[in-house]
Amino acid sequence: MLTSLSIQNYALIDDLHVDFNNGLSIITGETGAGKSILLGGLSLILGKRADLSNLKDTSQKCIIEAVFDVSNYNLNSLFESEDCDYENTTIIRREILPSGKSRAFVNDSPVNLNSLQIIGEQLIDIHSQHQTLQLVSNEFQFQVIDALANNEAFLEQFKSELKDYKTLQKELKELQNFQAEAIKEHDYNLFLLNELVEANLKEGELELLEEENETLSNVEDIKEKLSESYQLLNDEQIGILISLKGLKNNFQKLKDYSSKYEDLYNRVESSLIEMDDVFNEIDEMQESLEADPKRLEEVNSKLLRINNLMQKHSASEISELINIKNSLEDKVSLTENLDGTIQKKKTEIETKKGQLDTKAKQIHANRTEVIPALIEQLQSILGSLGMPNAQFKIDCDLSDSFYYNGKDELSILFSANKGGQFNELKKAASGGELSRIMLAIKSVLSKYIKLPTIIFDEIDTGVSGEISNKMGDIMLLMSKTMQVISITHLPQIAAKGHTHFKVYKEDVNEVTRTNLMKLNHDERIVEIAQMLGGIEMSSSAIAHAKELLN
Repeated sequence: MLTSLSIQNYALIDDLHVDFNNGLSIITGETGAGKSILLGGLSLILGKRADLSNLKDTSQKCIIEAVFDVSNYNLNSLFESEDCDYENTTIIRREILPSGKSRAFVNDSPVNLNSLQIIGEQLIDIHSQHQTLQLVSNEFQFQVIDALANNEAFLEQFKSELKDYKTLQKELKELQNFQAEAIKEHDYNLFLLNELVEANLKEGELELLEEENETLSNVEDIKEKLSESYQLLNDEQIGILISLKGLKNNFQKLKDYSSKYEDLYNRVESSLIEMDDVFNEIDEMQESLEADPKRLEEVNSKLLRINNLMQKHSASEISELINIKNSLEDKVSLTENLDGTIQKKKTEIETKKGQLDTKAKQIHANRTEVIPALIEQLQSILGSLGMPNAQFKIDCDLSDSFYYNGKDELSILFSANKGGQFNELKKAASGGELSRIMLAIKSVLSKYIKLPTIIFDEIDTGVSGEISNKMGDIMLLMSKTMQVISITHLPQIAAKGHTHFKVYKEDVNEVTRTNLMKLNHDERIVEIAQMLGGIEMSSSAIAHAKELLN
């Protein structure tokens, strides 16, 4: 609900503030007084683009601020999705700077025009005789039927499951595309994997093989050096072991003379033990060391294979080759198991499709059940609005496709005359008829869902007094459950309002400006009398105005 509107420095408005109430508010005024300026300012709050031509004084900024009570509209999630702070009393402000730039704020949080439009759509619905495109919108038509069918909960569930269904379809498509590419690479990956598996690689193996290769390649030289070492240690005349034994014997005798020789004795004894151990190892090595051409060939072959694999896979260590092997195993395994994975995904999709079908059929059943009641209500209202022969034909058929709101294809046809051909709304109804149809639809909708504030902008143009009286009654009935604002030239409608505002122009210091005033009871009599009979009011016009107000 719009509770107040403030406009500064906009078009012909210097500074205007108006408070609105529940129920039906009427705005009247002479042609050209500035009613369209009010709507223009309000449109900026709803996200319309602005420019410098909107400024009354181009050296000052224009500020338009609207206050809304949104406590009954469940808009918390909408505000959150648009990254705005939610308040039950929401303030929307639009500023147009002298530079031509504009800024918008929702509860003091800066927002872009797109967010302003999304939020604004939930707050105010401005409807004029020329704004009936919504009527032929399939989305709006479904909204009307679903409101009567109480489909909101079913549609939320359907949309959630449809999202899951599309996700599963996307995953299946990705798997199938992957499979198509993987099959091309599978044979090559399998060949590479088999090469690495046959190589039977182990961590640290390369260093061991290189060491073994060095040994086997130089057996004779190693044997020669070991033999020389053996002789140096064990020669009967000059052998190191013989010399160390002699040295030990000498110091064994010396330590008996003085304790200071005991340390040297111990060190010589340790050296003898160590050299004796070295001698035994050399002896064992000589015995075990043999030329093995066959083993040398095996080692060289393994080294060659490893080096070739490293070169092929741009690896520098065996650990890298092992990682590549593991990766190839995963790819090959995944490719070989893809058929099962794809089949499992198809089964999930079929299950989800069945669930969606069930929901869609329930939504369809609810819609078809309320269509006769909707037709009856619309034809009844239009009959009272001077369209007694208006007829609707509404078909709601299940299709094979899933749409965002079910599986239905909706067709609404209209005929304004007896025996006339049914046709699409935009082809079968005139502008005035479309306006009355929209009024009838909004009237029906107001009984079932919480509609935003609706502003009827001279939708009564060109209708007779009796029909305008019925239009006023419909607006009054709608105002019991929502806020309705009607801009009108017809006294029959003006007299229905709970609150009456008059737009007028005045000249101040030879400058024309637009203003707005709330009328009291006596002022309403005068305004309605002038709407009936012109500026020179007759006694009969005044009496008629009083009669309308009463």
